Amino acid sequence: MKVRIRRIDKSLPLPEYHSEGAAGFDFYCRETTIVEPKSLAMIPLNVALEPPEGHMLLLASRSSTPKRGIMIANGIGIMDRDFAGNNDEYRALVYNYTDAPVTVARGDRIAQGIFLRCDRVEWEEVDDLGTQDRGGFGSTGA
Repeated sequence: MKVRIRRIDKSLPLPEYHSEGAAGFDFYCRETTIVEPKSLAMIPLNVALEPPEGHMLLLASRSSTPKRGIMIANGIGIMDRDFAGNNDEYRALVYNYTDAPVTVARGDRIAQGIFLRCDRVEWEEVDDLGTQDRGGFGSTGA
C-alpha cells in the first residue's frame, strides 16, 4: 500500500519498520523537547501524511517509551484520514509521570504508527437487542 507523506525536516529518516515482523513503524522526534515533571508536552513527529482511503492511523507508544518516564497521554492517538494538510504535522502528546524533567532528543523514536481499516456504520436503533446480558463490566472472571 502506498501512502503519501511529507517530511518537515528531510535530514531525518522517514518512519521505519525496525524489524521484519514489526507491526508498527517508528516516528522520529523533529526537535529536542523537554517534558517537565508531571506535565504534558507535544513531540513533533516530522511528518504530515494522508492515510489511504478507508484507513486511519493509530498512534501508539513504543514499548520502550515508558522506561524514559513518559507515556502517550491519551493512551493512543487516532489520526483521521482528513488530517492530511501540508502543515498537519503529526505530534505525540506525552505525559511525564516522574519528578524530573525528561528530554526527548531530536531523532529519538518515542511513538509508532499502524494503519487500520475503519468502516463507517449506519445506526439501526432497536428497543431490544435480542441477546442475554453478561452481567456488566469485567463479568467473565476475576
